[in-house]
Amino acid sequence: MPLLRLRITGNENDARAIGNLLSSLEGIEHVEEVADLMPHMDDSDSSSAGLPDDAGPGVHELEVDAPNASTANKVREAVEALAFDLDVLVEFETDETR
Repeated sequence: MPLLRLRITGNENDARAIGNLLSSLEGIEHVEEVADLMPHMDDSDSSSAGLPDDAGPGVHELEVDAPNASTANKVREAVEALAFDLDVLVEFETDETR
């Protein structure tokens, strides 16, 4: 069973739209937003705090269990099309050894 990991660079609404799309696809039973395990070293006293680079879009990570490789390909195609429409960046990582 392929496990797809998606990293979405966009706002909350974009991530929610992609999550809703994934939940609506036939054969997909499990979509989960996973927490960011990387500690952020943001320092409110930093000289760069509040600069425009700090206020960029958020990063959201989703895990999707696909029943087979064909469904995983359909997931990729659907997410790529929606990401293009939303003007967000989506990266895919696949673990097919599960």
